[in-house]
Amino acid sequence: MKDLTNIKFWLFDLDNTLYDGATKVFDQVDRKMSKFISEKLNVSLEEARKIQKNYFQEYNATLNGMIKNHKIDADEFLEFVHDVDLNFLKKDDYLKEQISKLQGKKIIFTNGSKAHASNVTSRIGIEQLFDGVFDIVDSDFYPKPSIEPYKKIIENYKIQPEYCIFFEDIARNLKPAYELGMKTVWIENNEPWAAKYSDEKFVNFKTKSLANFLKEINEYR
Repeated sequence: MKDLTNIKFWLFDLDNTLYDGATKVFDQVDRKMSKFISEKLNVSLEEARKIQKNYFQEYNATLNGMIKNHKIDADEFLEFVHDVDLNFLKKDDYLKEQISKLQGKKIIFTNGSKAHASNVTSRIGIEQLFDGVFDIVDSDFYPKPSIEPYKKIIENYKIQPEYCIFFEDIARNLKPAYELGMKTVWIENNEPWAAKYSDEKFVNFKTKSLANFLKEINEYR
């Protein structure tokens, strides 16, 4: 943790990072995407699922593929897919304590929406701890790991990359942050597509628990 004593900027992915991926919140979002595509394109759920995953692979976000190929309304998509049940997300006082102790700017960096970020963080009890949320709209619909949103969040929040650390559950999304000079932390999980590239050099640290990792930093500092 010695390398992290000078961190002044803390970037956090949202889904499966600020809460345990085992809660399967994003699974609901995933199913809502398939339903949206099925209804909009008048195809079966099975076909919609294929389209969804193809667009995710090709455009880094299903939304981007839908915008580019079908001219859908982004706000309608985001509102629909993030209308999910969060009742089983519980207050996380331990995580709240550790984030509150961090010194510097704390920002959520998500391919989702601000509304979804607000819903999730309010359920966990950490909504008031962040200096901002940078979402897919702020990035002009360039999703992680495209380089554009990383450059824009740096500009918007006047981030000094050499004093910044980024926490993320999808390993490939850490590469641009590393290349821009940030420290990177992969939130370990069992999803093969999220774990891909997790052994590359652009992953500086790994942890199974965000709160425990932050506690180590706080204790060292």
